[in-house]
Amino acid sequence: MKRFGLLLIAAALGLGACTPNNVKDAKEWQQHFAKHKLEGSFMLFDNGQGTFRVYNIERAKERFVPAGVFEIFLSITGLQTGAISDTNIITAAGPFNQAFRNGSAIAFQDITRTIGKDTLQHWMDTVGFGNKKISRIDTFWLDNSLQISPDEVLGFIKQLYFNQLPYQRRAQELTAGLMVMEKTDKFIFARKSGHGRMGSKQIGWVTGWIEENRHPSFFVLNFETENPSADMNALGLEVTRAILSSEGFYKGEK
Repeated sequence: MKRFGLLLIAAALGLGACTPNNVKDAKEWQQHFAKHKLEGSFMLFDNGQGTFRVYNIERAKERFVPAGVFEIFLSITGLQTGAISDTNIITAAGPFNQAFRNGSAIAFQDITRTIGKDTLQHWMDTVGFGNKKISRIDTFWLDNSLQISPDEVLGFIKQLYFNQLPYQRRAQELTAGLMVMEKTDKFIFARKSGHGRMGSKQIGWVTGWIEENRHPSFFVLNFETENPSADMNALGLEVTRAILSSEGFYKGEK
């Protein structure tokens, strides 16, 4: 079965084998997690330079509840199957494009019911999305049935950007467009956040790409905290920005 992990099947993604020569341990990024008393991992692949840096490589291979990150998959699949006619349709949570950017669970629960369990299973099997497990149709990506690793998420995002997923080009391009949150004359910052629970821990995600001079770099942040009142979206974005800034992004010089 196909799997999209950069580390686990790197050769299938054109990145070569996972060796010390192409994966560098970014231990210095630990400070950005320690600042907020978080455990986590961060992966950054510079597509043009072919450099691949990872903090906490062991965690990057572990699977976690995908929560809002799965909404990327649901958007592509919804557009592919006709459950979503376009990104401006009105959902239970308002315009779909806003529901996507705000991470509205209600909107996506309606979409999963419209797509249907058998069709969702077919596309998860085809794509190889995480462990591909469906329990209850409208909660399986939130209740720990479905799980995916940061490594697999990064591979999925890279293929989305290059229209290499097994979907129609339109479905991929529209979904990629939804992820663009900031666009300036120096950079394009595309991302999707999400957070869920695994036992007593809150699990947070931010994944996407930052593009400068038509040169994309792909990233995924995965982190956890036992603080029940933590603002996971704010924390995720702060850590992501801090790491990308420390690597010289947002200046238009990459």
